[in-house]
Amino acid sequence: MISKDAIFNIKTHAEFEALALNAFRFQFENNSVYRSFCDLLYRHPSDVKHLRDIPFLPIQFFKTHEVLSSQNKVEKIFTSSGTTGSVTSKHLVTDLNIYEESYLKGFQHFYGNVKDYVILALLPSYLEREGSSLIYMVNDLIQKSKHPESGFYLNNLQDLSETLKQLEANGQKTLLIGVSFALLDVVEQFQFNLKHTIVMETGGMKGRRKEIIRQELHDRLKGGFGVNHIHSEYGMTELLSQAYSKGNGIFDCPPWMKIIIRDTEDALTILPPNKTGGLNIIDLANINSCSFIASQDLGKTSENGQFEIIGRFDNSDIRGCNLMAL
Repeated sequence: MISKDAIFNIKTHAEFEALALNAFRFQFENNSVYRSFCDLLYRHPSDVKHLRDIPFLPIQFFKTHEVLSSQNKVEKIFTSSGTTGSVTSKHLVTDLNIYEESYLKGFQHFYGNVKDYVILALLPSYLEREGSSLIYMVNDLIQKSKHPESGFYLNNLQDLSETLKQLEANGQKTLLIGVSFALLDVVEQFQFNLKHTIVMETGGMKGRRKEIIRQELHDRLKGGFGVNHIHSEYGMTELLSQAYSKGNGIFDCPPWMKIIIRDTEDALTILPPNKTGGLNIIDLANINSCSFIASQDLGKTSENGQFEIIGRFDNSDIRGCNLMAL
């Protein structure tokens, strides 16, 4: 079994690759769904010597199967958003401590100590349903910030506006994290000039508004909030880790997460940097489910491991936790 300490103390690419190969062998032996998938591909541990050799489980399996590599009791089931009647993804989590350590260390890696921030969350579509992993994460960040002003906002945009302006006047570092349509609602009613606030969008319109390209969204938000950059969070129900962008749609992963691009015509062929294809995600925090997921997002990586989202496969369902198509 791979320990949390090993996952969250990766320092080099060599350490990441060694741990990923160990995770593959562990999940091949302990995850019946993943084992069956690997068997169908005739891809077994003796065949897997490098990251590029690892099979990536199509993300749709989280809709139809219980994807588990642990015999421990399930502590929490996170579910994806979906339209009425649609099949949602389910991520069965047997160790919430791993999820908590992943998002806390991930936040610290990119932004520093959460206690330095007031956390304001504008996530109405997530609050209005059960089972959101994003709400679980943000609620914990709010609690750990220990600022009385931190909290969720639903439809009380006037209160949010007043709080933002008061925090700005006090010079208080603030993170405003919100779903795209709700952030647009704010800037259409109020105008800001924020110097101490990070504005972070979590993607999609959730059917509330017409989808727009990321550049237009960010331009409107930058103008309305008076900021130079719009940050973004890339996460999903099937992952226990998040990537972050500090502007221009360029994302970085924490050390225990990596994006690999696959050929859209041949899912077993891995593409070099700067080529567009499907996003394969390695998330070592998923040690108790599946760490190797073939997503329905299209994108490309750069030489330094950063990535950007180009869009989604045409035949996939559009889910609110993913970024909008460009």
